[in-house]
Amino acid sequence: MKLTAVFEPAKEGGYTCFVEEIPAAISQGETIEEAKANLADALKLALQCQRQLALRRILSHAEYDEKEWQKQ
Repeated sequence: MKLTAVFEPAKEGGYTCFVEEIPAAISQGETIEEAKANLADALKLALQCQRQLALRRILSHAEYDEKEWQKQ
């Protein structure tokens, strides 16, 4: 999978950055190298969070389905 990372110079210095395809992956750094490393961390955290949310939804649906099945 290819993702698009965007790096923009910040007015106050350094760079802001984000991944176009994953809105929660946003970061910054004083240098491009630091911004890349920080963005990689932000991307990992965003994906971990989305996975946890998805698992919660799956589990809550499974619990709901089991309760509905037991009612019948």
